[in-house]
Amino acid sequence: MTDHTRHPLRDAVADSAKAKEVPDTPQTRAPAYRLAFTDQEFLGHDALRPVRLQLELLKPEMGLDAHGVQSTIVLFGGARIPRPAEKDKARTKTLADLSHFYEEAREFSRLMTLKSLESGGQENVIVTGGGPGVMEAGNRGAAEACGQSIGLNIVLPFEQAPNEYVTPELCFNFHYFAIRKMHFLMRARAICVFPGGFGTMDETFEALTLIQTGRMSRVPFLLFGRAFWEKIINWEALADAGTISAEDLDLFRFVESAEEAMHVIDNWEPAPARDALPGR
Repeated sequence: MTDHTRHPLRDAVADSAKAKEVPDTPQTRAPAYRLAFTDQEFLGHDALRPVRLQLELLKPEMGLDAHGVQSTIVLFGGARIPRPAEKDKARTKTLADLSHFYEEAREFSRLMTLKSLESGGQENVIVTGGGPGVMEAGNRGAAEACGQSIGLNIVLPFEQAPNEYVTPELCFNFHYFAIRKMHFLMRARAICVFPGGFGTMDETFEALTLIQTGRMSRVPFLLFGRAFWEKIINWEALADAGTISAEDLDLFRFVESAEEAMHVIDNWEPAPARDALPGR
C-alpha cells in the first residue's frame, strides 16, 4: 500500500496500469505516447545505457536489503564441472576428475549456511552465479541446510536458466557483466574459487586485483584444488618476473576440502588494507 503521508503524488505503478486503459487512437498507439519508464524500446536505446547501468546496480541491492542480507560468501567456479554421478558424461577426463569439487562446493555451502543460520541467517549468505556446475552445488548445499542463497545469473547467447536451488526472491538476472561482478564483491566476507574456465578466471583476477591495489578489503580468498590452479597458472613465475610481488602470493590460500576451507575462514588473520602496491 502506498504511504500517502510520505508520497502525496500519484503512484507511478498505478499510473502505469491506468495508462493501459486509455482509448485506442492513433495518438495513444504511437510510441511517443508511452510512459517513459514502461517503454522497453526507449529504455533499450543506446543513450539510456547509464540509466540501465544504474537500474541494474539498484534492483539487486534493494532486493538484498529487503531480505536482510548483510554479508555474503562468494562461490566462483565452472559451469561445466559435473555432478559426480554424471561424471561419465563429462566431455573430458579432466572434467570427470574434477567432479569431486561439486561435492566439496555443496558441502562447504551447507556448512557455511548452517553456521549463518546460528546467527539469524543474514550474515555469510552463499552467493553464486546461479548457473549449473559448481554454482548449482553452492546453491544446493545452502538449500539442504534450509537456508537462503543468492544467484546472480546473466543473459547469454545460449539459454541458461538459473539452477533450481537458488532462493527465488534472491535470483537476479543481469545484462552487464561489470555490474554483476560488483554485486559479487560488495558484501563479500570471503571468496572461494573452484576450478573453472574463462569466466572463473575473470572473476578471480578482478577480485585479486581489487585486493592487491587496496580497492577492496582483504578477505579470506581460497582456491580449491592446488593441483589444478598450479597447473593452470604459474604463480611463482609471476613473482619471479616481478610482475607481481612475492607478498601478493599471500593474498590467497589453497584448500582441498570443505572442512579445510571452513577452518581457514574461521582462523583467518585480518590484514590491513594496502595503501600502495608492495615492492614499489
